[in-house]
Amino acid sequence: MSGSSGRRPSGKQQDRRRRMTELVMDNGTMRIDDLVEAVGASPMTVYRDLADLEAQGLVHRNRGYVSAASSLLYEAASEYRLQQNTAEKEEIARAAAELIEPGQALMLDDSTTGVYLARLLPERAPLTVITNYRRVFQELAGVQGIHLICVGGDFLPWADAFVGGMALEALRNLRVDLAVMSVSAVTDGVCFYPQQEMVQIKKAMLASARQRVLYVDHTKFRRRALHAVAQASDFDVVIVDSRTSQEDIDFLRERGARVRQAGTSEGENDEQGRN
Repeated sequence: MSGSSGRRPSGKQQDRRRRMTELVMDNGTMRIDDLVEAVGASPMTVYRDLADLEAQGLVHRNRGYVSAASSLLYEAASEYRLQQNTAEKEEIARAAAELIEPGQALMLDDSTTGVYLARLLPERAPLTVITNYRRVFQELAGVQGIHLICVGGDFLPWADAFVGGMALEALRNLRVDLAVMSVSAVTDGVCFYPQQEMVQIKKAMLASARQRVLYVDHTKFRRRALHAVAQASDFDVVIVDSRTSQEDIDFLRERGARVRQAGTSEGENDEQGRN
């Protein structure tokens, strides 16, 4: 990466900018103040780095926020997210699988945790699985006992998923037992996602489901994103990983969410919820 002054950035600058790029790509959208705190540099340094990254077409800045450019997301977003926090994703996927019963119809969104859940679904077959996420479709294509439905529409390369009017119309004409999804951030008890087109898909899935399950790992409570999806209390169950702080769990419960922490028994979760 070249510096905005024309001189080649130092190794320290390159490492910091690489870290900033990874953080923005992982979150989709971040508050610049949060990015300053995350990288441990001065605001002036971060703004100078962001100007350079924006000049390279990697990010966009807008009113105190920074977002990953579509070119950056196109190259690596889905694959990159799939490799992040794998232990946590496997843990909450196992907890979600325990809620699924043979014979049910369920929807999975574009969350990469859905790939880990999809790998567990043959144990729960027979099932009908509906998804707009190509990676989930690939995991389950041809699996015995899984009736697989792919929601088509406009293909969004960076998300590896389908969105748009055709996808929304298809979802509105479906009714399922269960919708299982994740979001990019949980802030003040509200679930957020960076891109509006995917928010519309998630809301349509929620409206089509008899039961709604949210699974999020502990990192989602320290992130920010632009568009609200739903209140955490709108979900029948919120599954969090074992590293989620008791403070974050209590905060959700105080606002009416039913929280289940992966790695603990249902009885333990119920007891914690009453205390």
